[in-house]
Amino acid sequence: MNNIQIRNHKHIGCYGVMIKNEKIALIKKSRGAYTGKLDLPGGSFEHGETPEECVTREILEETGLVVTDLELIAASAVNLQWNCEEENDIEDLHHIGIFYKIQWKDDEIKKDADGLDSLGANWFDIKTLDIENISPLTKFILNKLGYDL
Repeated sequence: MNNIQIRNHKHIGCYGVMIKNEKIALIKKSRGAYTGKLDLPGGSFEHGETPEECVTREILEETGLVVTDLELIAASAVNLQWNCEEENDIEDLHHIGIFYKIQWKDDEIKKDADGLDSLGANWFDIKTLDIENISPLTKFILNKLGYDL
């Protein structure tokens, strides 16, 4: 008999919103609750980091872009359940995001995987994003910024 357990998990991260010419920088997730979906660049805090340091580091790691300025624009949370295939359990994820509007230098985005949880970054036309193919946090921030998805 299969003994599946539901595990509660809280994840807190900082995420960068990088938009130019109606295109947004997104990464394709390689693991976790959003595997295969497009998500904002960003992620978890390292010990001792401020939110600004966290998002600046994560943007560089996942996109190769250097942050020149940032502005706090929102914080929110989503809850979802997903199947942790490697443990054969269900994870009840409480995902808390702190969002920053990012200014950056250069436009050459890193399109290769970061070796962690990104399969690479790219610019995506906001108007043609498939709502089924983006993370809940990406949908939240685009709606907050007035994009009707």
